Amino acid sequence: MANIIEMPKLSDTMTVGTLVKWLKQEGDPVKSGDMLAEVETDKATMELESFFDGTLVKIFAPGGSQVALGAPLCAIGKPGEVITALPNPTAPSVSTPPVTVSAPAPVAPTAVSSLAKTANPATTTSIGTSTVLAKGPIQDERTVTVSNMRGAIARRLLESKTQLPHFYVEIEIDANPLLTLREQLNAGLEKEGVKLSVNDFVLKASAEALRRVPQVNGSWEGSQIRYFSAAHIAFAVAIEDGLITPVIRDAHLKSIFAISTEAKALGKRAKEKKLGPAEFTGGTFCVSNLGMMGIPRFSAIINPPNAAILAVGTTVQKPVVKNDAIVIGQTMTLTLSCDHRVVDGAVGAQYLGALKQLLEAPALLLV
Repeated sequence: MANIIEMPKLSDTMTVGTLVKWLKQEGDPVKSGDMLAEVETDKATMELESFFDGTLVKIFAPGGSQVALGAPLCAIGKPGEVITALPNPTAPSVSTPPVTVSAPAPVAPTAVSSLAKTANPATTTSIGTSTVLAKGPIQDERTVTVSNMRGAIARRLLESKTQLPHFYVEIEIDANPLLTLREQLNAGLEKEGVKLSVNDFVLKASAEALRRVPQVNGSWEGSQIRYFSAAHIAFAVAIEDGLITPVIRDAHLKSIFAISTEAKALGKRAKEKKLGPAEFTGGTFCVSNLGMMGIPRFSAIINPPNAAILAVGTTVQKPVVKNDAIVIGQTMTLTLSCDHRVVDGAVGAQYLGALKQLLEAPALLLV
């Protein structure tokens, strides 16, 4: 009798999965441990593993279809075994979401296509003239089905913004000491392949600041507030269909070099949609950095069940006052979004004060 592979629960908030593509086809031999298909959850894309030996005798869900938890995906049995119907007629349904693409607006024959064929540095003019500029529509008008990830982001952020009483505190820090130390370390350790980012220092400092102001490292649980003994620092990574927050566990116990290595590896896996559930769940505090995109300041939405999230802006060169004189300095703006049920204004201010002290004396982060 054939073994039925059903849609498993691959994340804590998953209700359906998208069968991205099959890695095996009907009639292919299968061994335990083989990867059968790629499944997109609301958090990442993962490979579906077989726990049976045999032959893939039947595929129930085509590539691109959305499949409810527990619904049959395929059957693995003996070579030549015939299965003509779903094994459980009452199982959750399988659907293929439609993608509707409407016809594009009429475009003048020489608009976009001719520009794409002829444009090159020798023949194009400056941006200020109307001739490097396209005349057609900015894109084809279309509607697309919301992905599992985008749907989960929408639900969670709507819940956060409407149900969590956000308040915001902001502080500006002198970024010169941080940038100077980073440059020295990277220059001295270049042969060893070390390249620290500003975000590496922020992640380490965020964990150390939680040690100094532990009230921020908590979560609202209705009739109680849970305070965590470890700083599991999540950080936002932009991917094609939204964002995900990989977690550096026990960041308060790790060196900045270990955090840097782990953050780069997690970020790479996140962009490839290869994070496992344990790698993007369980964070106690989150950092969102848009500094590398040139954004000077912004406010982030709290990522439940965290009680706070830190928004990091870019370093800005501007006149500052030092020793009663105006000099050119480099500053960075940090904005803390807090759940007022857990974190009061004074506590949020204390946390940013601790963070400022650490980032303005960054050698402390190397101890």
